[in-house]
Amino acid sequence: MEAAYASRSSAREMVYRSLRHDILHLILKPGTKMSEQEVSERFHVSRTPVREVFVRLFQDGLVEVYPQRGTYVSLINLANVDEGRFAREVLEMAVVQDACGHLTRDDIINLESNLAQQEICHDNQSYLQMLSLDDRFHAALFRICGRERTWQMISQLNNDFFRLRVLRLSHHHDWDRIIAQHRAILDAVKENKPDTAAQTMQEHLRMVIVERKRLLQEFPDYFAQP
Repeated sequence: MEAAYASRSSAREMVYRSLRHDILHLILKPGTKMSEQEVSERFHVSRTPVREVFVRLFQDGLVEVYPQRGTYVSLINLANVDEGRFAREVLEMAVVQDACGHLTRDDIINLESNLAQQEICHDNQSYLQMLSLDDRFHAALFRICGRERTWQMISQLNNDFFRLRVLRLSHHHDWDRIIAQHRAILDAVKENKPDTAAQTMQEHLRMVIVERKRLLQEFPDYFAQP
């Protein structure tokens, strides 16, 4: 009996992680209708764990359930984007200030390697890898300050912000400014310039304020109406 429960739990977690990944990376686009039957057949599981997964995705704000109509991937909510950006801005400005003067040799090697890989992604136009490296760069700064749980917390608040970043990186490959800002942040931290590091981080995270206007015009069907 315990083995059967563990198997169901494992299947449920696998389906949840897969669907969450596909929604966040816009493989399942905003507004897409989701069928319990189709998901059940895709993953070769019963409809019960699929129904439970839909509940979790609803709690994450990644799907909406409409009576008599069904379950749909939620549209990107710009109010949620701004709230997520605000949380990251406040916390990350504090984190880069705390990181100043505390980088070890290994930290510097890790962050420099990350930036070098970002340059390669720029040349290859690999937006999914660029997205991963971007997150790892920011996460590393939290880890250096002993704030890994804080990074995990704000990541949970940033689902719509994340989807907006995916949309931007996948359709606009002018990543030079992003990489340059990452370089400026790292240089300021290495040189123990907390005010410069915080200001650059603020400018970096506020890029989305301007970019979202362009994305809203290009992809109006992806966004919830205010």
